[in-house]
Amino acid sequence: MNKNELHIIYGNNPLNMVKEVLSTIKIENEIKPEMLIGIKPNLVVAKPACEGATTHPEIVEGVIQYLKEKGFNNIIILESSWVGESTAMAYKVCGYEDISKRYNIPLFDLKKDSYEIRNSGTMDLKVCKKALEVDYLINMPVLKAHCQTLFTCSIKNLKGCVPDSEKRRFHSLGIHKPIGNLAKVLKCGLIIVDAICGDLTFEEGGNPVQMDRLIIGKDPVLVDTYGASLIGYSKDDIEYIGIAEKIGAGSSDIEHADIHEYNSSLKSKSKFIPSGKSKRLSEKVIAKDACSACYGSLIHALQRLDEKGLFEKMKSSVYIGQGFRGKSIDAIGIGNCTCKFSKNVKGCPASAKDIIEFLEKQI
Repeated sequence: MNKNELHIIYGNNPLNMVKEVLSTIKIENEIKPEMLIGIKPNLVVAKPACEGATTHPEIVEGVIQYLKEKGFNNIIILESSWVGESTAMAYKVCGYEDISKRYNIPLFDLKKDSYEIRNSGTMDLKVCKKALEVDYLINMPVLKAHCQTLFTCSIKNLKGCVPDSEKRRFHSLGIHKPIGNLAKVLKCGLIIVDAICGDLTFEEGGNPVQMDRLIIGKDPVLVDTYGASLIGYSKDDIEYIGIAEKIGAGSSDIEHADIHEYNSSLKSKSKFIPSGKSKRLSEKVIAKDACSACYGSLIHALQRLDEKGLFEKMKSSVYIGQGFRGKSIDAIGIGNCTCKFSKNVKGCPASAKDIIEFLEKQI
């Protein structure tokens, strides 16, 4: 399979779908028996895949079945949920514990791993050792929206391969630059995008949109450019895609991509349009270097207030992010980074429940 190829298969049986494409592209021809194969899903939170945030376990199971049928048994699953979430709980809730037992596949919690420093050519990044030990990385993201970067897919999914301290640092550096550089440091053997039902409103799920397709490729820049286009964004809208391309992590040239489609009769005619809720809700947020987990909790809380008819009654903005550490401001601050504000919701990350209860009292 060449880097300029994209394979898109439509349907609602992800296990069979992924095996069908793998039998066509024959990844077994590029893997040696002694190689360590790592499967990296998106288990950002402990929620089942039907809610639109996490990778369907059936897709992972299909990949494992195919590899084992071809004689490959040196396989692991590795992940680190976002800051404040338990990877072990995500493995359990999302069905990966069952897969591990059924196929004797080890589950690695990268939150417990040590790290090494790798240079992308423009910056140093801390990367979990186990991710670096993998010889053939199969990146299995979910196609979905993100409240800070608008869109998340294969490149951003690699953020689960860095320690929590580095995730926080990513936000202090401006989230796009380090994510784009990570695509150069961690090379994917194959990318399988779960576009069965991604959440086009929030990264943590709850508003799934049925898309009924898988997208398979090798170039993370090409895959993400194509994926972004499906929900109405160009590569210029997603800053980290351009950064990754500029440093040589891939090409965004969709016009000259070799695209193969399967089961086209099942292709949905509907367009997948982000709701824009996150953008509207964030108008009352003043963020500076905010981590995704804390920011996500805040947006989720504002969404709940909006459902109650209280969002429009908020008279003041709320502040969030590492950029406000140590600053004393007479305003509402979210998370431990704003602990010196006159009004503060504690937590690292702050919970949506606590934010909702606090803000309701201010209205």
